[in-house]
Amino acid sequence: MTLNRREFLIASGGALAAAGFPAIAKARPRVVIVGAGYGGATCARYLKLWLPSIEVTVIEPNARFVSCPFSNTVLAGWNRLGDITFPYDSIKAVVDRFISDTVSAIDTDKRTVTTAGGKTLAYDRLILAPGIELQFDKVAGYDAEAQQTIKHAWKAGPGQTDVLRRQLEAMPDGGTFVISIPMAPFRCPPAPYERVCLIADYFKRAKPRSKIIMLDGNPDIVSKKTLFLTAWKKHYGYGTDASMIDYRPNNMPAAVDAKAMKVGTDFDDVKGDVINLVPPMRAATITGLIGARTGDNGNWCPVDYLSYESTEVANVHILGDSILSNLSKAAALANNSGKLCAYALTEIFSGRAPDPVPVVTSTCYSASTDHTAFHVATVFRYNPADKSMQVQPGSGVSDAESAKEFKYMRGWARNIWADTLGLPRRYRFTNRV
Repeated sequence: MTLNRREFLIASGGALAAAGFPAIAKARPRVVIVGAGYGGATCARYLKLWLPSIEVTVIEPNARFVSCPFSNTVLAGWNRLGDITFPYDSIKAVVDRFISDTVSAIDTDKRTVTTAGGKTLAYDRLILAPGIELQFDKVAGYDAEAQQTIKHAWKAGPGQTDVLRRQLEAMPDGGTFVISIPMAPFRCPPAPYERVCLIADYFKRAKPRSKIIMLDGNPDIVSKKTLFLTAWKKHYGYGTDASMIDYRPNNMPAAVDAKAMKVGTDFDDVKGDVINLVPPMRAATITGLIGARTGDNGNWCPVDYLSYESTEVANVHILGDSILSNLSKAAALANNSGKLCAYALTEIFSGRAPDPVPVVTSTCYSASTDHTAFHVATVFRYNPADKSMQVQPGSGVSDAESAKEFKYMRGWARNIWADTLGLPRRYRFTNRV
């Protein structure tokens, strides 16, 4: 029997479907991804890996990827900003379009995205992975002029991380470093406490008479409390008259005076030679523009954990730090949710339902000195009964800091960078830590 080309394609499609593979659709599904951080870049890469027929467009304003995880090591002087900065070359090579631009408008009825540069893109599914919006207006005096001096360094990159490092280097021995911590939830809960460890480690070696004042808006340390307290006591004299660290809970900054270099709280005014003020945060502005930011008094975006589709806006999926969830706002979870969303969309586009009980995991390392670290690892499984992600047995934290975990921490970072960005197997990492 002889088959012509049309008959062969029909027969091939039937054979593939019978074998459990979907027949290729006539029209390619179109996915537009806004933001190429840990969630967006991972999702883009795995969409093309698992279902190459999907047309994937990525919109990202930054020329290079700068990692927030490990940015504290730059403040400590262990790494340079270039050591945690990576190219988007591999992502650009696999997606259909990589547009270096910002989004100016989204029409969720027509399913179009318009960029500031004037491009209008149609989508079948839109993925928003835009990160966070820092609410400077919640702190009186934290205006554009003050931001030139007072850095948050909570979005790593030039003009933030590198400037704060130079300020620390220029600070006199015996000076005071003031850091503020907003009320939870915020991006990467252990990060401010790790930042204190790493800057204390730097001061211990370079400026031993200096002090750190922590103004924590929360009533207590929100992550890895016992491990951080143990490290502060062991290495930095916490709890003694010689403590380098002055931890003040329930001290939410209400105002900042950049000229006088002081932070005002409900209790007093705190002066510092260097101030690192991290303002309250919420889901990125773009999520509010389309009505997806409705949870927690309009601060975060509720999603369906089966696919990370917004519960408020159809055909829009939200990844990473913007979501309303008991999942930590952390790189590992953004990376994992990016994969889960990619998987769910490949199932949806193939006419199948996604996994009804998905699992995501997160591992987060924190350094305590220039040679010790510890971690928290969590496994979450979806509970259909109340539509929530629940922590599973086996999750937990390190028993203690160790040099071995410090080595694991570097391996974790290199692995997640490589996985998120599709870095070549022989990519030459330059980070020392």
